[in-house]
Amino acid sequence: MAQITYREALNQALREELDRDERVFIMGEEVGYFGGAFKVTDGLLAVYGEKRVRDTPISELTIVGAGIGAAMGGLKPVVELMTINFGLLAMDQIVNSAAKIHFMFGGKATVPVVIRAPQGGGHQLGAQHSQSLEAYFLHCPGLRVVIP
Repeated sequence: MAQITYREALNQALREELDRDERVFIMGEEVGYFGGAFKVTDGLLAVYGEKRVRDTPISELTIVGAGIGAAMGGLKPVVELMTINFGLLAMDQIVNSAAKIHFMFGGKATVPVVIRAPQGGGHQLGAQHSQSLEAYFLHCPGLRVVIP
């Protein structure tokens, strides 16, 4: 069995989804030219171009909101936040829009957005970047939380 890092597995999974479906795209801070804060998206810009690997301004609320709008419009965005801690800045968009739009529209609208965010201690990123906040999101109806 081949052994790869989480970073390599995530990059491979993103490549597979980008190849599988033209509607999939990635957006976030430094995901393109820099390859992501943890290099998960490294090399994707060269293969898929700026239309499908989009660097965004530093505004988590805006990034998540744009991802939700794109998802409602028929695309399948993968929104990358540098760490789960920045999800707090987009909490309203995540728990009051992404999680609830399907229910608020009587099941007629869907929000196929993935919000990817590294989490947890052990990265030597200081107190404000090393939290494990998945429980906040886990208790929100309409969200699915996945942690390897």
